[in-house]
Amino acid sequence: MDYGKFRYEKSKKTQKSKSHQTKLKEIRVRPKTGQHDIDFKVKKAIGFLQHKDKVQVTVMFRGRELAHIEEGQKVMDGIIAMLDEYGKVESPPSKQARRMHCTIAPK
Repeated sequence: MDYGKFRYEKSKKTQKSKSHQTKLKEIRVRPKTGQHDIDFKVKKAIGFLQHKDKVQVTVMFRGRELAHIEEGQKVMDGIIAMLDEYGKVESPPSKQARRMHCTIAPK
């Protein structure tokens, strides 16, 4: 048997068995982001989760929005509720400086 052909066949088999490389995708919103825009971003996040990628949801605060963190928490909770069917919360929402992060992994 031709050794080159043998190596080629072997490489084709290993390429099929390799799993998907998990990537971290991010969606960013603000506390005053409109509902339609949030729905659109959640739809993109569902596509990422179905493709077996992790999704990081980030709520960004600017200026006086920092005084009303509960508004950002409501937005974050709504997004997590919408994505609950497609993924599980890997790291709960945490506030760091002017951002609130949450990571969702595919089921």
